[in-house]
Amino acid sequence: MNFQTRDKDRRAVGYWLLFVTMMVFLMVMVGGATRLTESGLSMVEWRPVTGTLPPLSAEAWQVEFSKYQQSPEYRLRNQGMSLDDFKGIFYWEWGHRLLGRLIGLFFAAPLAWFWLKKRIPPGYKPKLLALLVLGGMQGVLGWYMVMSGLVDEPAVSHYRLAAHLGLALFIMAALLWTALSLFNPKPEKTPAKLKTFTQAAMLMLILQIIMGAFVAGLKAGLIYNQWPMMGEGFIPPGLTAMEPIWRNFLDNAVTVQFDHRIGAYILSVVTVLIFWQARGAALRLKTASFFLLLAVALQMLLGVITLLFEVPVFWGTAHQGGGAVVLMVLVYLMHLQRKETAK
Repeated sequence: MNFQTRDKDRRAVGYWLLFVTMMVFLMVMVGGATRLTESGLSMVEWRPVTGTLPPLSAEAWQVEFSKYQQSPEYRLRNQGMSLDDFKGIFYWEWGHRLLGRLIGLFFAAPLAWFWLKKRIPPGYKPKLLALLVLGGMQGVLGWYMVMSGLVDEPAVSHYRLAAHLGLALFIMAALLWTALSLFNPKPEKTPAKLKTFTQAAMLMLILQIIMGAFVAGLKAGLIYNQWPMMGEGFIPPGLTAMEPIWRNFLDNAVTVQFDHRIGAYILSVVTVLIFWQARGAALRLKTASFFLLLAVALQMLLGVITLLFEVPVFWGTAHQGGGAVVLMVLVYLMHLQRKETAK
């Protein structure tokens, strides 16, 4: 196999992985909308194969609705809901699950084709198999998350929500990193401080994603809907209301929202430092740092708007998508700074 053929194979696999990356990004957006429309508990069964199609007859819809009427959400929150209203939330969750199946199909089928045609570049088979396994785990984790709201209380555990969202974004980042490596751009010579600040930004972003999931799971965005103050001051009362004190960082809605705000401020400062440190670096680093600064600024704006308007579906979904965009830009910036031998 000559160099031109190898390069063609790398680019083909790379473009395929970029396409799947965008599908996962869409999945994150739809997942956010599903949560905000409170549709996630509308399907009380997990049928990976037979649940591909929605109910296709009036009788089938009534059967599905009857199952939902036995759930805690219907009995405690949606008592008296009409069949038409049920269809509205059902379609969101069904669409979310269908998209997950399509991602699996669009990953597994091309993977098998590239494998059989011997077009997967050397060293990438284990990585692609690992991504396939992670995708399967994400489906199982999604159902495990939903199960937490089908037992006694119609509320999804914020821990399981954070794990589900975190794994989705990890898969998206891993897909993007692998695709970028297949295109094999040469790493840029990076100033030490720029690399340090970039790594700090990634750590801060991971914490922000976890806190954001906690905010969503605890519905913390529905309290203190002012900015930059929280109530009458910058620091709200009740930050340490729970005992032992460490529980406040995980289970106290006030503390979680406060931490998410502070994390956003810190990430913004680090991003400005990245942009400043990149001013004398290579063009690709300067460009990537500029887009990171732009993405973080937009994400901050989306967060403030979402909070002020008490988390409407459109702005809440946009804010979740904005976090995914920040992650992708930061992954690209880190990829430019990788070691020469890193793929």
